[in-house]
Amino acid sequence: MPQMQPQEAAAGGRAGAGAGAGEGEASAPGPPTSDIYAGISTIPISAALIGSGVDANELVGDVIDQPKTNKKLVYLFYCDETEELARRIAAETDSVELRSIKWGTFADGFPNLFVPNAHGIRGEHVAFLASFSSPAVIFEQLSIIYALPRMFVSSFTLVLPFFPTGTLERMEDEGDIATAFTLARILSNIPCSRGGPSSLVIFDIHALQERFYFGDNVLPCFESGIPLLKHRLLQLPDSNNVTIAFPDEGAWKRFYKQLQHFPMVICTKVRDGNKRIVQLKEGDPTGRHVVIVDDLVQSGGTLIECQVSQLHSVNDLNHGK
Repeated sequence: MPQMQPQEAAAGGRAGAGAGAGEGEASAPGPPTSDIYAGISTIPISAALIGSGVDANELVGDVIDQPKTNKKLVYLFYCDETEELARRIAAETDSVELRSIKWGTFADGFPNLFVPNAHGIRGEHVAFLASFSSPAVIFEQLSIIYALPRMFVSSFTLVLPFFPTGTLERMEDEGDIATAFTLARILSNIPCSRGGPSSLVIFDIHALQERFYFGDNVLPCFESGIPLLKHRLLQLPDSNNVTIAFPDEGAWKRFYKQLQHFPMVICTKVRDGNKRIVQLKEGDPTGRHVVIVDDLVQSGGTLIECQVSQLHSVNDLNHGK
């Protein structure tokens, strides 16, 4: 799934407990939160959690069915921002059971955290669905991420739908700080579980070479939502009239091999004074259903500019320019 950075964190603080299915634990409702991951499909995450080997090209419907033999049950924890996504995941498979965390704060603003019924997850497969949408929420989630594997669990998996520092993976000038490497080093220090190194599942990271930023203490697994997108597009009644548009060559290099079934349009970014303009470089979108695929979306400005460039191209062709 080409990544979209969540634009808003959950409203309010984290005093009080989040709602969840703590075994025998009653928890007071926490502050209302917005489902910032509402547009994300649960299928790739479910498949990654239960290790079902499901391929998006073989999906039927929207539910992951785990084979009855050797069934794996995963206890899934979540933060405020991923609660609704976690509930949708659990609703689609009986191989995932939700567990809650009490998210609170002390008077000085530092987190006051508690995992209810911690002894109940000993020897079990445990996962945490994280959201690093802003620096303000990373520390409290890291505290949980570092604690869960040490609770004598059988295995620990961190699912991070969005790797926020993905575009800062290299240095262009002396003095640049590659914060993608910094975050990778922090995650590389997640403790091992009873069963071995922790697993780290990230979806559509900006550059595949970022896998080499992680140390040997974790097992990074880079997943993608592109097969699911391709599957959905091929199901359309007029799928033969779909064209994939890439806003720049970076996005094309990242995903073109997975979308070769479709005609493609490639745009490029050029400077016009202080402005950056997206212009059509290759391909013809005239009369086509255009699906824009980018490798990272933050404000959405590039997508809008790409859409405008497609319209200008069609208008120019219609006017014989």
